[in-house]
Amino acid sequence: MKIADDWRDYRILATSCGMKLERWKDVVLLRPDPQVIWKGEDLSLRGGINAVYHRSNKGGGGWEKRSPFPEEWVVSYRDLKFKVKPMGFKHTGLFPEQAVNWNALRALISAASAQGKKIKALNLFAYTGAASVACAKAGAAVTHVDAAKGMVERAGENAALSGVESGIRYIVDDCVKFVRRELRRGNRYDGIIMDPPSYGRGPGGEMWKIEDDLYEFVCLCRGLLSEKPLFFLINSYTTGLQPGVLENILKLALKGIGGKCEAYEVGIATDEGIALPCGASGLFTGE
Repeated sequence: MKIADDWRDYRILATSCGMKLERWKDVVLLRPDPQVIWKGEDLSLRGGINAVYHRSNKGGGGWEKRSPFPEEWVVSYRDLKFKVKPMGFKHTGLFPEQAVNWNALRALISAASAQGKKIKALNLFAYTGAASVACAKAGAAVTHVDAAKGMVERAGENAALSGVESGIRYIVDDCVKFVRRELRRGNRYDGIIMDPPSYGRGPGGEMWKIEDDLYEFVCLCRGLLSEKPLFFLINSYTTGLQPGVLENILKLALKGIGGKCEAYEVGIATDEGIALPCGASGLFTGE
């Protein structure tokens, strides 16, 4: 497991009974987490909690606000800045554990840039753009694609906070359709990032199911890679999809391209002295 353990504006204070207690700069939130299957303290009884997310038996859920806090606020990670806002389905607009991947991609891009290479990166299912911002901060020209207009707008706000708005091109579109158009245009990228959902629906009603569609989509994206690609990163939060599956997909789909593949869990260090697993990543790096 690769662990994000150098955050200053984010901490997991405690975990118990399916919940994690987090501090996002000055705001404390209590949210469900499916990986927390151990039982112990009822964290909802602690003082100082600003809001608790409660699941609904009918699906979804909502936030119970216990004490005043801003509707949205800014957190920092190293020299990057991101807006945080509690939203529906327990999200806040940022996945702090992905810092391990931001670091890895920035190192690859910075090393290539130091050799005079101009790196083009494509971020698919790009959400609020943390990876886009990280890559742009390292000097890459980034194309950011997501089907949700509101999330793309938030990505632009994050880029502005970190001073890289001019380095990112924003596209509101179904990712599969966009990739097919890019193939017809002959556009190529040195790095591809994707964070596909378990299930999804594009703006035109296009259906996505990760078990059925991921491998074929990675194969399709292979055609967008430059002659000597720098990286290909797949992130997954789908329960039961093991890191080794992502590694196998990359090895099979990118066979014949010089480089290496690795896969790993990503996690967050907690104040309890444990690491909370948060998802899986597969990373191809070129020679």
